[in-house]
Amino acid sequence: MPRSGPGQHGTVGKDVALEEYASVTVPHSRLTAHDLHVLKATKAVSVTDGHHGYTLKARATSGVLQLDRIRLVLRPKFPVEGKRLIDWLCYANNRPEPDETLRNWPLGADGYAGLVPTALLHECRLLLRRGLRRNYLRRDRVDTVLRGRLDVEAQATRCFGAVDRLHLRTFEYEEGGWENLVCGAALTVAARRSTDPQLTRLLLDAAAGFPALRQPMDAVPLLARGQYTRLNSHYRGAHAWARSVLGGGGVSDLLDPYGFGTKSLLLNLNVLWEKVVKRMAFDAANDLGGRAARKQEGSIFTHGGHGNNHPPFVPDVLLAFPRQAEQPADTRFLVVDAKYKKYGEKNVEAADRHQLLTYIAGYTDPNSALASVVHPSPNAATRRALRIEGPRGPLGVIEVLGLDTRLAPKDAAGPLRELIAKFAASAAARGAGTGPTVTAT
Repeated sequence: MPRSGPGQHGTVGKDVALEEYASVTVPHSRLTAHDLHVLKATKAVSVTDGHHGYTLKARATSGVLQLDRIRLVLRPKFPVEGKRLIDWLCYANNRPEPDETLRNWPLGADGYAGLVPTALLHECRLLLRRGLRRNYLRRDRVDTVLRGRLDVEAQATRCFGAVDRLHLRTFEYEEGGWENLVCGAALTVAARRSTDPQLTRLLLDAAAGFPALRQPMDAVPLLARGQYTRLNSHYRGAHAWARSVLGGGGVSDLLDPYGFGTKSLLLNLNVLWEKVVKRMAFDAANDLGGRAARKQEGSIFTHGGHGNNHPPFVPDVLLAFPRQAEQPADTRFLVVDAKYKKYGEKNVEAADRHQLLTYIAGYTDPNSALASVVHPSPNAATRRALRIEGPRGPLGVIEVLGLDTRLAPKDAAGPLRELIAKFAASAAARGAGTGPTVTAT
């Protein structure tokens, strides 16, 4: 399976594999008009029509995109273990973490897409062990014995004098509720898409334990309308993965528990990393007396441009540490910017430094001129400080934190939590009038 590095091109066969921001050229005959429409809709890759074929350039998206004639495999630039990615997804969406002792979710040939049906299988097996929920469901029947209520209208209009056929309405205590129908449909669809024979067999075996719909995709409106109570809340985990399978898992659908998107399983790792870092920062700030900045205090606007637009600078994370009086002048702000980049190996790009300096100028004062960039680090946690200075003196400090992606999110958050704790202590001291200056460590 030929692969291409960044800026390189090559011709490929049925499977096309490329890493983030790499490019590959496929002949015009390999992509249909429908494929071009799908690629445009998913925004997973950019497509350029050239003399020798279509050049596909990957973005920050990983997963598998099944087209009419080829299968596009998009690989991440950071080697993240499969089960750890599941932890990130659960953490980012505030879902309960699965039982580590009952699962084995390898990355596999399908990349991150292969994790979703495996996670669905795990959750559905737990439901089968517990016992499927039963409920009284209305059924319209034709029988020779009166059971339930007689449907008078149907009896008068459909029997044509036949007294041995009774049209009935009964309520049966059975497993055909929407919760179980969704699981059965999702398992069936996942089995059809799976390229692993063993996983396909396991999915079909599990699907046999659930009631079936005539058309599996009829489960989509059931899932959209379904309501949860204390009686069926234990179905949430299975339904979260069912949404990704039935909805197709577009570029962001794995991160949106209520979305239905395109017909592939793709994951925007930029968005995932941003959501993970955001939850880490908010959890740490809440524990340390801070909070997420309110909407009205969370943007820097640009005025004076064409039209009535005021383009904002919106940080990924803006933390506020107010005094008890909640006076705006007494509130200290800390910006945390999530960057899905290899900043453990290279310098922070000029555009990102400019962005962080804008946040420092807009949200901080000279005594707390600090902001942070948080990036993934696949080998170990890292930390360094960038001191920005000009002709008139210091402009600010940018803390560059690398979080260890081998660890569970709560464990990997240590360096970020330490930085926020130090800032919170400094903000409290500043509010008390001691006036310390925030410096990098």
